Amino acid sequence: MTTPPPARRPITLPEDLCAIAEQRFLSRFNNLETLLEFVLRELTRNDAEALDRAEQAILEKRLRDLGYI
Repeated sequence: MTTPPPARRPITLPEDLCAIAEQRFLSRFNNLETLLEFVLRELTRNDAEALDRAEQAILEKRLRDLGYI
């Protein structure tokens, strides 16, 4: 028996932010939803503490520059 896919919920984001993210990352991700799912999973991983402070700061700056945080 297969497990059903997890429930999903809609979110709204500014159009200009979405366009910039798609422009920069569409070559690495199928779509914006896939990119955002990856980012959220990375930010909420249990081993996120394993990132050293410099890596964490770089990731947070990139996300802040993109308007995600």
